[in-house]
Amino acid sequence: MKVYLVDDHAVVRAGVKALLAGEDGIEVVGEAGDAETALRAVAVARPDVVLMDLQLGDGVDGVEATRRLRALPEPPQVLVLTTYDSDADIARAIDAGATGYLLKAGPPEELFRGVRAAARGESVLSPQVASRMMRRMRDPLPALSPREVEILGLLAEGAGNREIGKRLFITEATVKTHLQRIYAKLGVETRTAAVTTAVERKLIRIT
Repeated sequence: MKVYLVDDHAVVRAGVKALLAGEDGIEVVGEAGDAETALRAVAVARPDVVLMDLQLGDGVDGVEATRRLRALPEPPQVLVLTTYDSDADIARAIDAGATGYLLKAGPPEELFRGVRAAARGESVLSPQVASRMMRRMRDPLPALSPREVEILGLLAEGAGNREIGKRLFITEATVKTHLQRIYAKLGVETRTAAVTTAVERKLIRIT
């Protein structure tokens, strides 16, 4: 099976490439440090699986790159390989068409199994991610809407109500309404507590 690597860190690409080179039946056919290069190359190389990082520096991120790759006439399977494990990141990647989600902290064997499973079109999840999703299903929390997650992210950046309103093109009154709903869902009463709780529950991440 042919694999293409997309990661903005050359050292990471070299490490993953070296690992995969020792596995029978897996061939790395190319690599890129940014989405635009990857999108052009994948259309030519036609790999079975693209290993995709989420954070690709400036420009198109891994989620949008995944969405574009999956829209190709002959789309490859996209297996996310990242350090980020927030619910928001996982949901965005899967929604964009990723067949799986692995964490870089996992053992090499997990990566090998994941690549082979992805090539077969099977869903792949890092054990840590799968366990947390199971816990969420057993003990579900009130779901935050995409807009509420977006506002939480801006809160984490230190943005005030006026700035949030300007950046999202909504009124301050609407921001306050969203905040009230966020507080109620998270069981908190302050902005700081909302951000802290959201980060602890991996609803958002702080970059």
